[in-house]
Amino acid sequence: MRRLPEYLMIWVPLLLSAAHLVSFSLWTVWISFTPSTLVPVTGWVGLRNYSSVLASRNWQIAFDNLLLFGSAFVLLSAATGLALAILLDQRVRGENVLRSVFLYPLAVSFVVTGTVWSWLLNPGLGIQKLVHDLGWTSFKFDWLIDRDMAIWTIVIAAIWQSSGFAMALFLAGLRSVDADIIKAAQIDGAGPVRIYRRIILPSLWPITITVVVIQLQFAISTFDLVRALTNGGPGIATQLPALVVYDLMFQRSLLGRGAAAAVLMLLILLAVLLPYAAWRYVQRRRAAHA
Repeated sequence: MRRLPEYLMIWVPLLLSAAHLVSFSLWTVWISFTPSTLVPVTGWVGLRNYSSVLASRNWQIAFDNLLLFGSAFVLLSAATGLALAILLDQRVRGENVLRSVFLYPLAVSFVVTGTVWSWLLNPGLGIQKLVHDLGWTSFKFDWLIDRDMAIWTIVIAAIWQSSGFAMALFLAGLRSVDADIIKAAQIDGAGPVRIYRRIILPSLWPITITVVVIQLQFAISTFDLVRALTNGGPGIATQLPALVVYDLMFQRSLLGRGAAAAVLMLLILLAVLLPYAAWRYVQRRRAAHA
């Protein structure tokens, strides 16, 4: 009974949050099978909303962009985070300051990040104008208004925002590697490159998987960064699934189709999270029997 207040403090908010998440997820699934437009209505249209979303040009472009943005962002942010972690692991002078600098973007909201990068990448306001003012008038950096390159502006901003998170996880992994193993390898004549390739990097594999899964989750649900940076443009060149959901629900008042797009996003997210959960379960079972 003495611990009852502690349990109430922990479990009541958790249970309420879980109930909120599950109930609204089920409500969204139900709405996706109805002909709802401006307001929810009863009725049953089967998979018509799903087929309409999947056949739409907006969703096809958004899904293609998600594949490109997700793969580029995850790989480059993980590589950048690992490089920064290796740099800090060398016990460089001012490590605490550098670590704070690299982690600072994580504390900035995605709306602020998108807005600032939209200024920097604006050809008439940012980097291109600055270089032109310095005398290099032939310099061109107009990705923000280029249909083929605009998606990469989102990749750049997302890497700036999230690579510090990857760095923190990788740095914790680097600091947890057994020093005796490294010393034994050095005694055997192994150089720094071989030590990293054969000992340190393989030991970071579980952390790498965690970083990839978390970054993929962010990529799938990205909305405010794109909204502030490109608003899905030029045209619909940088549409992502979250923007399609917003467009259908709040701009076109097609609640049923918007719910169907949201459920499709949930399925994409589950395709990432469920294998990760299974992998974690297998790892815990192996550790328990070791």
